[in-house]
Amino acid sequence: MADGNRRALGDVAARQLANTTKTPPQLTAITPRWLVQLLGWVPVESGTYRVNKVKNDAEIEVSCGSRDERELPETFVDYVEAPREYALSAISTVVDVHTRVSDLFSHPHDQIREQLRLTVEKVKERQESELINNADYGLLNNVDPAFKINVRQAAPTPDDLDELLSLIWKEPAFFLAHPRAIAAFGRECTLRGVPPPTATIFGSPFLTWRGIPLIPSDKLTIDGAGKTNILLLRTGERKQGVVGLFQPGLPGEQTPGLSIRFMGIDRNSMASYLVSLYCSAAVLAEDALGVLANVEVGQYHEYK
Repeated sequence: MADGNRRALGDVAARQLANTTKTPPQLTAITPRWLVQLLGWVPVESGTYRVNKVKNDAEIEVSCGSRDERELPETFVDYVEAPREYALSAISTVVDVHTRVSDLFSHPHDQIREQLRLTVEKVKERQESELINNADYGLLNNVDPAFKINVRQAAPTPDDLDELLSLIWKEPAFFLAHPRAIAAFGRECTLRGVPPPTATIFGSPFLTWRGIPLIPSDKLTIDGAGKTNILLLRTGERKQGVVGLFQPGLPGEQTPGLSIRFMGIDRNSMASYLVSLYCSAAVLAEDALGVLANVEVGQYHEYK
């Protein structure tokens, strides 16, 4: 490098002899996956979870405060004869790594470990998407019609969320919404002079409404018209809420429901690993899940 009459080694040349700090591969598709963390998870035997229900609670007769000698009512609790059964679904893929690559290029980052780590992240992202959108067990497709309401205008307002809370009022755990839907709700609150407070969960701040956190998930899609849905859940088996289902005790189990199994090396020196995740979700009672539909996320206001 020339600087007047002085010459010195330049950065480009010097870098050839220097050690360069390298990061593991970064995958922008990774999200916090709050839904998976906030659901209660129930182990399932034989891949099936049956939700038994009472047939008609209005037929259960009881007596209160009787001081005379009338006969006490006789009753029994009847059950639904064909209750719904939820089956686990499998999210699977095979990761192939050439042994020459893993032998020669695994410093400073192990090639097999990184390939499996990134694939597992992608599988878990798909898991959250299926929990919301799956045609069979996805939350959006399992909302009882009695617990589905539409926004009054376009953007989600405090009135809309209050209406949803009036339906799912038994110990609601959290709202689930696309980040843009949460931003739209925040704008409406600001317009009305009632900015929503925040709460800290898992070390991160979340907007809340009536003390219920609004949990963001980009797996709640926005359609071409700029509309989406906001869910409200009660969670946990004990509360007859929404629960996640997983298969315990899998061969090669890494985390509940997730397994990685080595499949061998073929004659072309290709090592293969089977990555499988078994999951599903169940709504134990109709009033555990509600949805605010047709939420518009693109409405803004001019402030003066």
